[in-house]
This record gives sequence, structure tokens and C-alpha cells, in this order.
Amino acid sequence: MTSTQKTKNTSKNTATAPPGRAKLRRMLDPRERPEIVLVPAVFAIVMLGWEFLATPLGIDEYTLPRPSQIYESLEGQLTDGQFWGHLRVTLQEALFGYAIGVGAAMLLGTLISQIRLVERTLMPYIVAFQTVPKVALAPLFVVWFGFGISSKIVMAAVISFFPMLVNVIEGLRSADADRIQMLTVFGAGRFQIFRMVRLPTAVPFIFAGLDIGIVFAILGAVVGEFIGAKEGLGYLLLQSNFNFDIAGMFAVLVVLSVLGLIAHFLIRLAQRRIAFWAEENRVIGA
Repeated sequence: MTSTQKTKNTSKNTATAPPGRAKLRRMLDPRERPEIVLVPAVFAIVMLGWEFLATPLGIDEYTLPRPSQIYESLEGQLTDGQFWGHLRVTLQEALFGYAIGVGAAMLLGTLISQIRLVERTLMPYIVAFQTVPKVALAPLFVVWFGFGISSKIVMAAVISFFPMLVNVIEGLRSADADRIQMLTVFGAGRFQIFRMVRLPTAVPFIFAGLDIGIVFAILGAVVGEFIGAKEGLGYLLLQSNFNFDIAGMFAVLVVLSVLGLIAHFLIRLAQRRIAFWAEENRVIGA
């Protein structure tokens, strides 16, 4: 068989392949997406360099443990039943706070973007509150809501609130003025314009806020646990620090990083399913 015939057969097979399989093939093609190879390659190079160059460079393992030591510590924690209890607490705090922060931001952002009087009344307070370092509020939340889960939920809600609020406001305001004017001419009401134009336009912005907010919610829960807690990954991180278990600290940080990555990819997956038409839009925080 000649090379020309092989090329024709390959083109024919590609053309007759199911759309889903062809799309998957393109997604896994290193020529189309070189990051598929580059991401694991960079990770492997960094880990190998860290593992085998730390000792020759005179880096103390108590200061910077090797990846193999971190893996051993992580394996030990994952087999410990108490670790999963700490993980469950942090996830509860982050998810409950995230839900509260997102719900409040959606409601307030919609009111601010649609009602000028609400914007002029509330925006000065929102801007002033945004300038306050959120970490500085954690001790107050512990005093007001106690050492239990409530103070961490509030902390997660506050930190995840502002990225979501900004994206909701900007998304609802970015609707095409010509489309709004056309619907107005045809007699569409304010709610119809909101449902048919403003909300679809804001969906990519909303997902950008959701993406940032979930990571911030995890951060807020851990920061709250730093200030005062008896359980959670933040508490476990502090305990490892007090015991000078640096490998254990890195192991907890690895778990937190994995949680953030999983949350990020879940949000991105939902965005591809729901807001597929604007997947590549550049929005705030994207």
C-alpha cells in the first residue's frame, strides 16, 4: 500500500469517526494540546530534582523534606481514621460557607446591577468592607461565633463572597445594548430582558466567580481553623507545625492543593456543559 493510499485511508477513518471519539482524540493529541505532555514532564523534573539534589546541596531534611518523605507522611495520614474526620470538617466548613457566600453575592449583585439606588446606597459600604483584610476578621468571628464550625463557615462565606459579587455585577452589566434595545422595541418587560439577555451573558462571569470562590472558601475555612479550632485540616497543619513535623505539614498542603484542583476542574466541567458557547471568554478572574 502506498503512502498516498494510507493518507487517504487515515483521512477517511477520521472523517467517519463518531464526533465524540474524534473530539476525544483531538483532546488527547499532544500536537493539539502540548500541555498534556508538558505538565507531567515539569512535575517529574521538579520532583526528581528535589529528591536527588536536596542532600548534595546541603538542604536539611527537617527544613525541606524530600518528596519521598512527604509521600510517606501522606500515606500514613491517609490510613489514619482521624485524618478523614479532619478532612470532613474542613469540607463542611468550606462548602457551607461557599454556598452562603455565592447565594448572597448572586442576590446582592443582581440588585446592585439592576437598581441604581441600591448601587448608590450599598456600594460605598461594600468597597470599604472589601479593603479590610479578611484574615484580620478571623479572630472576631471566633469571638462572635465560637470555636466551632460556625465561625469557619462565616469566614469561608466572607472570603468567597467578593469575587462572586464582582463577577455577577460585571456580567449582568455586560449585556449587549443593541439586543436589549431590540427586545424593548418588541415590548419585552424588564424580567424578560433579564432572563433572555442579561442572565445568559452573565453566565461565563458567574462561573469565573464560582471558580475563584470555591478556592477562596477552602482558604477561608483553613484560616479560621488557624485562629481557633479543635479539628480540621488547618488544625492538623498547626499540630504538625508544633511537633516540627515538616513532612506532615507538606502532606496536609498537598491534600489542600488536591482539593482546590478537584473543585476547580468540577467548576470548569460544569461551565463546559452549561456555558459551552462562551468557554473561551476572558472574564474577571478567569
